[in-house]
Amino acid sequence: MTVRVLLVDDQALFREALAVLLGVHDDIEVVGEAADGDEALRRVAELRPDVVLMDLRMPVLDGIAATRRIRVDHPGTRVIALTTFDDDDDVFAALRAGAVGYLLKDVSSERLLEAVRAAVRDESVLHPSVAAKVVARFAALPDPAAPAQPQPLVDPLSEREHEVLDLLARGRSNREIAAALFLAEGTVKNHVTNVLVKLGVRDRTQAALRARALGLLMPRHDPPA
Repeated sequence: MTVRVLLVDDQALFREALAVLLGVHDDIEVVGEAADGDEALRRVAELRPDVVLMDLRMPVLDGIAATRRIRVDHPGTRVIALTTFDDDDDVFAALRAGAVGYLLKDVSSERLLEAVRAAVRDESVLHPSVAAKVVARFAALPDPAAPAQPQPLVDPLSEREHEVLDLLARGRSNREIAAALFLAEGTVKNHVTNVLVKLGVRDRTQAALRARALGLLMPRHDPPA
């Protein structure tokens, strides 16, 4: 499967560099570019891309408003926020608008490619600092209906699955988890799948949130990266 990508950023040089970076991979095709959110809406309607890499702060129409419109008008297109900023307002506004991922522009090419491929599988990839904000925000929400003690899972996580979940919740990619735990990347993918099934969630972001709600993310030291 070839992932069709639209690039949206008001900096032409950044779009050009991104197009070159993505274009060397056989499974990714850059089908178009846009310089602002308004142009992005027209290009999405015309090109029907699988994934949009969306800057947030742009003239005419910002990326958050454009993401919200794309989610409504073109639900089959996945939007990944790709921006310089990770302040709380931008992060949560983008996620509420329907972005399936949130990355900063200093992201590695490997993580960016992983995010694009993950998006078409309905999976989320968040920058580590963003993942930490999401988990912290969720933990701060009042939940008067919550039981006094977290209810255990019907099928408990294994010790290894707990380790994978901890790293996943910190925004680590499968490759980074594999390196940290000295596992094959394919083995990590299997563990991630098992974790999602046991938690009853669809993607990594939901897994982190549900694990936090169930008290599964106990304070512990990160394994060596």
